[in-house]
Amino acid sequence: MNRTTLPALAVLGAAGLLLPVVPDAHAAHAAPAEQAVNVLNGDFADPVMKGDGPTTVGIDFWTGLNQRYSPAASGRTDASHGVALQKDGNTLRQRLRGVRAGAKVTVTYEDSPAVSKECTGEQVVDGQPYAVNGSGGPVQEVTTAGDPDRVKGTPGKGRWTGRAYVFTAGENDPVLTFTSRVADSRTHVTCSPMIARIRAVEVPPALDETVDKTRLGTSEAYKGNERESTLHNAAAACNGENACVFRPDTRMSFRYYDEARVVGEAFVNCTRNTLEHSRLVSYAERSHDSISQTYADAGLALNEVARLPTSGVREEDEKRARERPMAAQFALAYEKGWQRPWQWFSSDQRTVVERIQPGEVSWVELQPSRERVEGWFVSKKDDYRLHAVVDGPSRTVPDRLLQRTGPMSEAEKQRCAAARPMTTTPVGATAPASSSDKGLLRTSAPTAPGARALARSLPLG
Repeated sequence: MNRTTLPALAVLGAAGLLLPVVPDAHAAHAAPAEQAVNVLNGDFADPVMKGDGPTTVGIDFWTGLNQRYSPAASGRTDASHGVALQKDGNTLRQRLRGVRAGAKVTVTYEDSPAVSKECTGEQVVDGQPYAVNGSGGPVQEVTTAGDPDRVKGTPGKGRWTGRAYVFTAGENDPVLTFTSRVADSRTHVTCSPMIARIRAVEVPPALDETVDKTRLGTSEAYKGNERESTLHNAAAACNGENACVFRPDTRMSFRYYDEARVVGEAFVNCTRNTLEHSRLVSYAERSHDSISQTYADAGLALNEVARLPTSGVREEDEKRARERPMAAQFALAYEKGWQRPWQWFSSDQRTVVERIQPGEVSWVELQPSRERVEGWFVSKKDDYRLHAVVDGPSRTVPDRLLQRTGPMSEAEKQRCAAARPMTTTPVGATAPASSSDKGLLRTSAPTAPGARALARSLPLG
């Protein structure tokens, strides 16, 4: 997940992505090496077309109705289809799935002047203009190669030229857009610049582990290439046992030790002797998720369908883990990917034997091990996608229990030096003690009927 902060979207209209900031002082990881980006249907081969075209049916995973030609009709020697951008600002666009804000993206593709038989020579002799743009990057104006020998009524053979466009993603899942600049009203709709064989690579942003588990950022939801204004429809689409799968992004997932916290009380030894005793220490950990935090930041009640087992109430979370489909989808994907079960919550207790020297304090600190997983809930039809970050207790490495002793603080020293609580002596407080009776005190004879008198004495000294 991108760790730079982006402006949040409107009230749960909120579906933008920002990412957080944590207490743990881990250094950020170095940026990964260049890796491939999955451009969906980058050869424009789906849906399968009949004939050579041009056809104007929608192209799978792309937005925009454009003219599509078969590889042969496009003048290509590979399996890539050519797509003409039509004219008057018509666009062809797709969100690059999994690319995080801050990533450096390099898009490669090929372009050609139109192969349509409707083109006149003057319309393609100097090439045809179009623009390419990625969210957050510059708009790059491009003109295809020219095709000087064209005659209207004869299809072109394609003059394909390799191109590259580089940009830094300004948002998660940035939009790659090709826009026709052919604006002459006399130009036939099919006579427009062509695009083929789109590929991309990225250098992802460095992983930032300093993001707090309580500020995991704003989750995002998409339907196709469009950003949803709320998370509700995407969450509802996953509200079935096999309705969605969770796809973790292992690049942005990691384990870490959380900040240490004091568990139980601090014992202060104000005596002149070493103290030794045992005490029971209990502690518990819960999970957090960006979906519920998105609702909370927008001031809205969390929808039933979007509730993961992260409420912090053990009974409620146990119920959600059993009943919420998204909880099962997440846990299943985690177990498949990391070969160990996910745990939404944990608790434990330990008996600690303390040996406290005079003038010292003893306490116990917990440094819990945790795991953060980022990824997407994706519907089976791949139409809805819901981004989520989940942070929970880790099974992979043990928690750290630190048994600590140390010198008293100034406040503790003052407490130890404080006088013992006493009451006053209102009569004769300042008078010297009277002489002591060193003799024997005779006890009184019993007064009960029938009792025998018995001489008894009690020494006082």
